[in-house]
This record gives sequence, structure tokens and C-alpha cells, in this order.
Amino acid sequence: MSSVPPDPSTLHPMAGQPRVVLLKPLVTSPLIDVGDYSYYDDPDDATAFETRNVLYHYGPERLVIGKFCALGTGVRFIMNGANHRMDGPSTFPFPIMGGSWAEHFDLITGLAGRGDTVVGNDVWIGYGAMVMPGVRIGHGAIIASGAVVVDDVPDYGIVGGNPARLIRTRYSEPDIARLLALAWWDWPTEHLTRHLRTVMSGTVDDLEAAAPGR
Repeated sequence: MSSVPPDPSTLHPMAGQPRVVLLKPLVTSPLIDVGDYSYYDDPDDATAFETRNVLYHYGPERLVIGKFCALGTGVRFIMNGANHRMDGPSTFPFPIMGGSWAEHFDLITGLAGRGDTVVGNDVWIGYGAMVMPGVRIGHGAIIASGAVVVDDVPDYGIVGGNPARLIRTRYSEPDIARLLALAWWDWPTEHLTRHLRTVMSGTVDDLEAAAPGR
């Protein structure tokens, strides 16, 4: 068995499984920032993530995805470019059709946005979930399959439904504070490798005992 940790710059981390891609070595847009080991799984074309799964991304808002996130097939991030005016009789974006209508582009360029979309570290987003513009998903959160996330998700929260609602949190508030302080996703890779079983199946006490410098 290899004692060398996996390379976070490898596009396809699972041998013989092109449906799984690490996102950090894949993305090219300066508006998308992804941490080490976060992956996307799609049997159709996982490498098309930027065009098929990040929609209406015309900027300047950014999509930020932390480390060690797991994104199921069909996860979609709807960005602020999808916004339409709602203060007049019509919501149709006439200026983007071109021609003389383009003279009125100011009617859509000044639309208010919700800012960056931010996904924390160690987040699991299930099959077909949709994340709306400007949402912030906390560390350790779980997004159920098919959820439509319209509001911020707390650290270690589990949400589901349309619109997504908080089902429960994975830990008590004191333990969540301890987990955030430990921030295992920032541990040196060699140290993380030695304590992988604790990170995956241990208690919060176990994790504290395994932390660097303990």
C-alpha cells in the first residue's frame, strides 16, 4: 500500500473513473476558486463543470469552494448574472438581444447582486442540488439531493427541500466551535494522512487529541 498522499493536482484521482474530477486543476476562470481535493462526479462529462454547472457567471461575483468538498452529479451554482429586473411591467432582458435594444444596456448592468457564493470546507452537496446566488454554506455542511439553497447554511448544518430548510445540525454548538477551532482541513497533508481514520470516524475528543502540536 502506498504511503504517499494523493496528488491534489491530479485531474482524475480515481483510476479508470473519468467521471470523477478534482476541481482545482480543472477550473480556469479567475472568478472560481477551489481548494485542494474538492471533487465533482458526473458520468456524462465531469470536465465541463465550468460551463454546465456554474451558470450565468458573467462577474464580478466569485464562486469560492473550500477544500475537501464532495459535489454530486448535477449540482448547479446559479450566479448573479441570472438576475432580471422586477420593478417594471416586464422582466425580459431586451438589451441582450442586440440591435438598437442594446442602447438600453444600463437597464440590466446595474442590477443589485448578492455578492460572492461561498462554500466552506468539507461540504457535501448531493445529487441535483441547486445553490442560488450569494449563498454562503458553512464548513462541514450537508446539502440534501435536490435541495434548492436560497439562504445561508450554518456550519455543520444539514439542509434539504425547496426552498432548503435546516433539518438539524451534525453536532452541538460547543462541539461545532471545537471543530472550527481544529480546522482539520488546514492540517499539513502528512499529519492528516497519519490521522485519517480519526478524521473520518473519530469523535471530537479524538480529533483534538490528534491535532498538530498535541
